[in-house]
Parts: sequence; C-alpha cells; structure tokens
Amino acid sequence: MTSANASTFAYVGSSDSQDVTVFNLLADGVLSPVETVKVPGPATPGGSLPMAISPDKKWLFVCLRNEPFSLVTFDIDSETGRLTFVGSGAIPDSMCYITTDRGGRFILGASYGGSKITLNALKANGVIGDTVQVVATKPNAHCVVIDPSNKFVLNTSLGGDVVHQHVFDASTGTLSPNNPPTISVAAKGGPRHLAFSPDRRFVYLLNELDGAIYVLPYNGPAGTLAKEIQVASVLPPRFAGKPWAGDIHLTPNGRFLYASERTSSTLAGFAVDTASGALTPIASWATEKQPRGFAIDASGKFLLAAGQLSDSVTAYAIGQTSGALDKLNEYPVGKNPNWIEIVTL
Repeated sequence: MTSANASTFAYVGSSDSQDVTVFNLLADGVLSPVETVKVPGPATPGGSLPMAISPDKKWLFVCLRNEPFSLVTFDIDSETGRLTFVGSGAIPDSMCYITTDRGGRFILGASYGGSKITLNALKANGVIGDTVQVVATKPNAHCVVIDPSNKFVLNTSLGGDVVHQHVFDASTGTLSPNNPPTISVAAKGGPRHLAFSPDRRFVYLLNELDGAIYVLPYNGPAGTLAKEIQVASVLPPRFAGKPWAGDIHLTPNGRFLYASERTSSTLAGFAVDTASGALTPIASWATEKQPRGFAIDASGKFLLAAGQLSDSVTAYAIGQTSGALDKLNEYPVGKNPNWIEIVTL
C-alpha cells in the first residue's frame, strides 16, 4: 500500500474565491502549503467547485458552475504538485459532480439543476472536447461514478429517490440503460453520493435529506445493485434540525467508512465488516463548519475535511485499529472550500 510521503499532494477547491489551494501532505500528516491557483473563468462564483484527477494522475479537472459553464484542466507537476493551466472548454450544464472513466478518455458530469448526466471526450492534452451524450435522469442528479471494471455507471437522483444504472461502452463513451434501469430508496431520502468498497462487492449510498447510509450488494458482472442489507445513520447523538449529509468515503483497505453531515458539522465513522459489508458505528466527531467535502489519502492514514463556512481544512490521523479520528491541525484555504482531491505521485 502506498504511504503518505513527500509526493502526496492535496488539492482544495474553494468556490467563492474560485481557486485551488495546493498542499504537500507529509508523512506525519502535516500539510505544507505549496501554492494557491486561481481558476480562470467568469467573475461570478458558482455554488461549489467539483474536481477530479485523471487516472494517470497527470491532470486536475475543475468544473465551474457559473455561466458560461466550463471545465478547466491543469497539468500536475509530478515533482512539486504545482498546477499549470492547460486549457478550458464548454461543459453542457452546471455540474455538481465530475469523474473520468477508468481509461481517462471521457469525463462524465452530473447536473443537479439540469437533471441529467453528460459525457464528453477528452483531448490528448486533457482539455474537454465534444459532448458525446446527454442522458436525462429523474430530478436532481447528484453524482456519477464508474464501476471498477469500466463497464457500468451509477448515478444518483436526489429528487427522484433512485440510483440510475447504466451500461457503459468505453469505446464510444456512451451509456444505455441497464436492467433494471433504477433502484429505489425511501421516499424523500435524497440519494447524494456513492462509494464502492475496494473489493467491488458493495456500494455505499449516502442520502442527503435523511442522513441514511444504504449498504447495497453489487453484482459486478451485471453492474447492478441489490436491495439494501442495512441502513445506518450519519446523524450524531441528540441531533436536532434538518439532516444535510454531504460526502462519503472509505479507507483504501475498506475497513472504515466516514460521512459528513453539514447541519451538525460532524464526521461520522463506521467500522466495516469486509465479509458482509455491514457497518458498525464508531463515533461522531465535531469538525469544520458545514463540511461538504472531505478526502482520505492513499495510505489510509489521514483524512482531510473542509468547512464551507470556516474557510479552512482540518487534518486528522485515522486510527489504524480503531478507525477513530485524531485531530492534527487546521489550515486556512480559500472562501467556501467544498471539494478535496488527494493524489500520490
């Protein structure tokens, strides 16, 4: 397993200042500032700043949700982690989530306001190219993920309370409905983000509106989800107010799962039974104010969480036996930080 070292870098996207703060994540969990890079685009900021890293780790993609909607490509320096602007191009709508296919030939986006997912080709230099396909979804598409085989795509519909299931043709970059085309969750649950277990046997679905995590068995050869075997909650003890879950990630070894909840400004942690997929709560920790995005490094030793209303990032050490989060330090970033990507080069 890769260790956090001098070639691990964290990229924090802040939408109100429309910039990316770059840190070197050191072996002890310290974040050493590298630079802050403005993202070229319209002067009016968008609500969030979705990002993705290409499979070969050469490019960082940043999506602007302010009109005219665009996708910006930066080259990642493999020695320093610094970013160099490569180019930008139009993207079909305001995207709240972007990802590439496993081959790095296409970029997919989920549009909340447009209730659609889109596929665009990537040029040889990493800049977005032509729109290949636009697929209408049930209301408020919120994330889109490629399965590890690069043959299937899942995307959430927050307003439709379903997960769409697609067959992906990697040669053409196009989608077709799988069988069945959707699976449902409880009404008004608000499916938001998805995370695959490392062994591909389970998918964990985070609901925004009720704070539920669905544990869904995944049929890899078919690319389909089965009925949930468990529903857990990210809400902390004595929670009061309206649930507003944000993000979900597993450690690379699949032993621990974490999710953010914005109303309470907490991170919930769970131990994962890797055989059954079942979740056991560990604890809930106070974190940055309104934690929309967080990320875990490739070593599984550190978690970084951003606060939209605190304009800072907190680094945590992950207990390798317990899964408990130990706060290390806080670091200032741009205004309204809401997305983090970590890459080891």
